Amino acid sequence: MSLLEIKRYLMQVKIASLTSLCTYFNCDADVLRGMLAHWVRKGCVRQGLKTPACGKKCGQCTIPLTEIYEWISESPPYSLA
Repeated sequence: MSLLEIKRYLMQVKIASLTSLCTYFNCDADVLRGMLAHWVRKGCVRQGLKTPACGKKCGQCTIPLTEIYEWISESPPYSLA
């Protein structure tokens, strides 16, 4: 598994949980988190949290939270500052 493989996969599926990424790449969550952090720093991936109740009635949010990663950009936004 490489950073480019993670990039290609996320560009394809757009959004994935850490659990599904670990299953797909047959990799430990901590290793994958470290690699995903690269794309988060680059501004290409957004990390979020969701609960098992997401998509259901509001107010059902409880722990455990699930990490999700969303591909948001081919390249980081440019700043003039």
